[in-house]
Amino acid sequence: MNVVVNGAKTDLPDGTTVRALIERLELGKAACAAEVNKRLVPRREQESRELRDGDVVEVVSLVGGG
Repeated sequence: MNVVVNGAKTDLPDGTTVRALIERLELGKAACAAEVNKRLVPRREQESRELRDGDVVEVVSLVGGG
């Protein structure tokens, strides 16, 4: 399936979840937020929320600092 991830067209296997995408981006251990089609996906739903062809996904990692 084709999705847009952080502005880049990406081909992913059917059934890929938001959590699997985060791990594929090597952000699995980082604190991050994800939205699909401009809707925030709560962390508790990332494991079960499957992506669909044409979805637009934004994933941001949270960085502390000051």
